[in-house]
Amino acid sequence: MTSIHSIQYLRGLAACAVVCFHVSEQFGGPFDVGAAGVDIFFVISGFIMWVTTAGRPADPWRFMSRRFTRIVPLYWIVTLLTAAGILLKSQFFYGHFLSVSNFVGSLFFVPVLQENALHPVVLQGWTLCYEMMFYLLFTLALFLGERWRFGVLVGALVTIVALHFAFAAGYARAFTDPVVLEFAAGAAVGRLWLQGARVPLGAALAMAGAGFLLLAASPLLEADMARVLRWGLPATLIVAGAVFAERARPFKPAALPSFLGDASYSIYLWHVVVGVLATGVVLRIGTPAALQPAMILVGTLAFSAVLYLLVEKPLVALLHPQRPKGAVKARNAGAAGAAE
Repeated sequence: MTSIHSIQYLRGLAACAVVCFHVSEQFGGPFDVGAAGVDIFFVISGFIMWVTTAGRPADPWRFMSRRFTRIVPLYWIVTLLTAAGILLKSQFFYGHFLSVSNFVGSLFFVPVLQENALHPVVLQGWTLCYEMMFYLLFTLALFLGERWRFGVLVGALVTIVALHFAFAAGYARAFTDPVVLEFAAGAAVGRLWLQGARVPLGAALAMAGAGFLLLAASPLLEADMARVLRWGLPATLIVAGAVFAERARPFKPAALPSFLGDASYSIYLWHVVVGVLATGVVLRIGTPAALQPAMILVGTLAFSAVLYLLVEKPLVALLHPQRPKGAVKARNAGAAGAAE
C-alpha cells in the first residue's frame, strides 16, 4: 500500500493550528478554533490505528509496546523540562500547576483534575491521557477476531460515553468525555477506506471544504455545544474528505508539509515550553508589540521542529530500529510516521 500523504498534511496542519491557538490566546486574539487541531488529531489517530492493524496477524502486546515507546519517552522528557521551568520561572508558566502528585500523575496519564478537566504539568498533555486510554481499548480489541473487532471497539467507546452522563464529577466522568467518539469516527473512516470505498473527487473536496467551513462558523454556535459536535464532526469530514480525495486523485507530496507532518508530535508537545522561551527572546530584543505574535509563532514552530530532528527522531530510531528490507513497514497505509 502507498502512503496517504493527506494524513501527513493534516497532522502538520493540526499541530500548527494548536500552536496558533496558544499564541492567539497569549495575546487575547480570536483564534480559538485553532484548538480544533486536537480533534483532527483524534480522528487521525482512530484512522491510523485501524488502517495499520487491519488485515494483519494481531499482536496486542507488540501494538501496546510500540505505542508506549512511541508516545511516552518524549512526553516524559517534555514533562520533566516543563516542571524544571515552572520551578525556575513559575511566573512564565501561567495556568500550569506543579505538585509532586501532579508530576507523578502526569507521567502516568492520571493528572490532577481542575474544574472536572484533566490538568497535567504539560497542559496540552491532556490529549495524551485520552490517546493512551484509546490505545488500551484498542489493545484489548486486538485480542478478538477481526470480524468482531470494529463493532466491539466502537461499542466500547459508545458505552463509555453513555456512562459519562451517569458519573459524578471525578476521573470516571473526565475519562468518559464524549470527545472519545472522535477515535471511533476515525476508525470508521479507516474501515471504509480499507474496504476500497471511493468518493468522486468533487464530493470528497466538498466534504473536506464543508468541514473547514463548519470550523470557521463554530464561533457562531452555542458555546456550551459538545466538543464532539462543534469540532469533532467537522474534523471527521476533513479527514474523510482528504483521504478520499487523495484516493480519487493521488499526488506527489511536497517536502515542507510532509516534514511538518513528521514533526507534528514534537511541535505539539514542545510548543508551550518553547513558546515561553520564544516570548522571552522576543521581549528581550525589544520587538515592537505589533510584531511579537508573529515572531513568537515562527520561533516556536521553527525551534519545535528542530527539536524533532535533535530529540524525537533519534529517540524513535533508538527505540524502533528499522526492520530488514522486505519487511512490512509501519509507515505504509497512511501511518505517516505516527504508527512507528
